[in-house]
Amino acid sequence: MTATAVSPEHPLSRIADPELHVSGDPHALWRWMREFSPVHRHEAGELPAFWSLTKYEDIRSVYRDPGDFSSARGVLLRPARLGDDPGGGLTLALSDPPRHKELRSLMADWFSTRAVRMLEDSIRTAARTAVARALDEGGCDFVHLAGRFSHSVICGIIGIPERDHEDVYRWCEEAFSAHTSLAAHPQLMEYFMELLYDRMAEPADDLVSALVNGTVHGELLSEHEALLNCENIIGATENGRLALIGGMLAFLQHPDQWHRLRRDRALLPDAVEEIVRWTSSATHSMRTATRPRVIRGERIEAGDRVVLWLPSANRDEDIFEDPYRFDIARRPNRHIALASGEHFCIGSTLARAEMRALFTALLDSTGVIEQAGPVTRVRSNAVNGPAALPVRLTPRTTPGDGGFS
Repeated sequence: MTATAVSPEHPLSRIADPELHVSGDPHALWRWMREFSPVHRHEAGELPAFWSLTKYEDIRSVYRDPGDFSSARGVLLRPARLGDDPGGGLTLALSDPPRHKELRSLMADWFSTRAVRMLEDSIRTAARTAVARALDEGGCDFVHLAGRFSHSVICGIIGIPERDHEDVYRWCEEAFSAHTSLAAHPQLMEYFMELLYDRMAEPADDLVSALVNGTVHGELLSEHEALLNCENIIGATENGRLALIGGMLAFLQHPDQWHRLRRDRALLPDAVEEIVRWTSSATHSMRTATRPRVIRGERIEAGDRVVLWLPSANRDEDIFEDPYRFDIARRPNRHIALASGEHFCIGSTLARAEMRALFTALLDSTGVIEQAGPVTRVRSNAVNGPAALPVRLTPRTTPGDGGFS
């Protein structure tokens, strides 16, 4: 199949325009691309030239081939004037094997199934506390409910004292709202540097201590590497919280599925997977070809950027039956919203535990949940989901009540 040539005015030229993702319909564009131009080259402009992949199998294959498709030059589209990501090769997200595996080994124990099981009581407590607070106030912006809940969990793992959670949450929100890297926020980076020095002097049972005192091939990470990996881990929670918020919106838009879940709690694990597929909160991930490759007849040269559109993969008609239907009992559900291969999300078990805890707390404690104002969306081509989701909550008064209106 040969890529379709398009003019600058063609809708395909807008695929990376944040405005399309906040107020347009990128799914309509991805659906067209899957059928007519699944491997499509976009010429350079403000962004460097890149290839778009929109089919599930192509995206999965690239994920699973870090030798031919490298993460070290960056995993997100950046304006051409900025060049490659300066964190390349230094962080978990921006490294290739064998370095990636070595960095992952420093952090893996904190996100293992065993570690998450040990955290489940505290995660459930945090979820119940967040929901109770919203009920006491009669409602909330669900963005902040989910954000503070998710943030408190990762802060505990990193080793941030509870007294500092609100400050760190605020600084992260400032960076997310400005669509800038957390590394560009001076107060946040200064805080993390102080935390790193504290753990160098007095190690504790937390992730920061593992980063600053653990070794790779017998050598400590540099301060810069440890700092960037802290930023990388806490920044990655944006995807998890957007999935939580997007899940709430999905239930508001599909109340029959919420009633179905309330009737049958055994569906919760499947519901979590469907929320992750449906929201696909990481909009794209990028790789750089290390040697020439041909995909569906298109020759990708060494050095070319290849962009993987994950929401498109997770709506691929060749993989998912009725992919535009939100179905909490969907099986099989082989989504790749959490990536695949070497870069499969290290926090996937934690993210699922947070979803189960928060939606369980809502099922247990709320009667009616209703949207209380307009939904706005994040203006980004890197992540997607609600930027504001005001809701009203009423307490559950009898075992059978509860729903949406």
